[in-house]
Amino acid sequence: KEARLAILGDYDDFSFYRKDLLDEAALTHVFKNHSPQLIIHLAAQAGVRYSLENPKAYIGSNLTGFFNILEVCRHNQVEHLIYASSSSVYGLNEKMPFSTRHNVDHPISLYGATKRSNELMAHSYSHLYDLPTTGLRFFTVYGPWGRPDMALFLFTKAILNGETIEVYNNGEMKRDFTYIDDIIGGLMSVLESPPEKVSHWNGKLPDPSSSKAPFKLYNIGNNAPVNLMDFVR
Repeated sequence: KEARLAILGDYDDFSFYRKDLLDEAALTHVFKNHSPQLIIHLAAQAGVRYSLENPKAYIGSNLTGFFNILEVCRHNQVEHLIYASSSSVYGLNEKMPFSTRHNVDHPISLYGATKRSNELMAHSYSHLYDLPTTGLRFFTVYGPWGRPDMALFLFTKAILNGETIEVYNNGEMKRDFTYIDDIIGGLMSVLESPPEKVSHWNGKLPDPSSSKAPFKLYNIGNNAPVNLMDFVR
């Protein structure tokens, strides 16, 4: 993160604030100074496994922090809020391929539950305050400058050091690895296209991916799951 920040610091039109999402006054100050109209909210406590060890961290950053983002967006008439959701919301779902039209009410981790909660919170603000929101469900992102605790970097480091690679469920799992460039492409595709109200939306047969409110959900993945052991090889 610090290395990426050092590169961005060379741009004259880049401003950086090291603030806590729980600090409402700090968020208000940033919005007052810059009056942003397009928001890409990627800040959160990430990781499924860590949510088992430190659940409180997820409540603060992912729930209260996201609430503060919603509040500052609605009070500043933001034109479009894009936020990172996660493939973890699919939980116990087995129907493939995963679709934003599927029910996702059976999370298997607190992390997944907080991300699903973000989607529901966003919808309520879209409905109540006409705040256009778009949630992007990212599928196992990899690529340059990625988090060092992700499988790609952990496995590579272990191989280079001649160490044992730790896998779970005997390696019998698949992941839809998505290259960072595709994630950026998805973000840019929706950035200046805020969702609109769907007048023909049917409340008797509700589509979870859209709404009568300016709300939308998308999956961002490559639709080609890779077996974990094949990934290691």
